Amino acid sequence: MEYRTISVVNSTPRGDDRMSNQFSLDGASNREVTTDEEIALAFDMFLSQLNRAICIEQLFDRISVFARNFDCRWIAYGPPAQLQDPHRQNGGKRRVASNYPLEWQEYCVKKGYDKIDPSVKTSRFHSAAFRWSEVYTEPSTTDSELRVFDEAAQFGLRSGVTIPLHGPWGNFSTMSFARTERCDLGNSAISYLQLAAFYYHIKVIGCLELSGDHFPRLSAREKECILWVAKGKSSWSIGNIIGISPNTVDFHVKNVMRKLETGSRTVAALKAARLGIIEP
Repeated sequence: MEYRTISVVNSTPRGDDRMSNQFSLDGASNREVTTDEEIALAFDMFLSQLNRAICIEQLFDRISVFARNFDCRWIAYGPPAQLQDPHRQNGGKRRVASNYPLEWQEYCVKKGYDKIDPSVKTSRFHSAAFRWSEVYTEPSTTDSELRVFDEAAQFGLRSGVTIPLHGPWGNFSTMSFARTERCDLGNSAISYLQLAAFYYHIKVIGCLELSGDHFPRLSAREKECILWVAKGKSSWSIGNIIGISPNTVDFHVKNVMRKLETGSRTVAALKAARLGIIEP
C-alpha cells in the first residue's frame, strides 16, 4: 500500500497568533451563493427527499447534495467514539459514512489520526455545532491535534464544522461538513446544516432499526487477521503471530475486503473498526 507523501506544516505558535491560514476569518460571514429564500426552499426539498429515501446510501446522497448549497464538498457521519453503554453487547455495531478523500482516510489510519480526531474529542463535551477554527484556537488543543487540522488542509479539507449528535447512555455520533475554501461558514449556514444533520441522524437510526442493524459477517479467523492489519502488521508478521502462512492471511484479508466492499486492506481495517466488528 502506497500513501501520498505530504510535508508537515510547521507548528503554529500558541496564543493569538496560532491561527493557521486555512482558518482565515476573512469573509466568515455568510458566503452562501444562494438567497435565504432559495436555501429555505432547498431545505424543504431536502426534507421531502429524505422522507422518500429507503436506505442509508440514499440518505447520504440526499444530505451530500444539500450540503453543496454551502460549498461543503466533503461530509462524514458516524459514531467514532462513545462512552460506556450498559446496554451494548459484543462491542456494539456502528455505522459510518464518508466521502472524504480516500488518500486522507488512508493517511489518517497510517498516522493514527483516526484515534486523536480533535473534532470527536470536542464533541464529547459539546451539544452545539462548532467550527474547526474554534477548536484550532482553543488553548487545550494539543500540538498533535493541530497537526491533524494542518495536514487535513493539505488534502483539501481546509475549513469545516462538526455537529455532535448525542444519544442515551453517553453515546454520540458526529456529522462533519468540510470545505476546500479557507473561510468559515456563517451562522445561518451552520443552523441549516445542524438541522439537516439532526434529521439525517434520525432517519439513519430508523433504517438501522428496520434492517435489524445487519452487518457483513466475518469469520473468527477473518476478524483476527483484519484486527492485526488494523494494528499495522504485515501478512508475514500476522502469519507468525497466529500460526498460518502469509498466503492464508492474504486470503482472509481479501475476503474481508470483499465483504466490506473496500479496495484496500487499510480501508477495510478502518471500516471494520468503525462498524464495531473489531476493536483495535
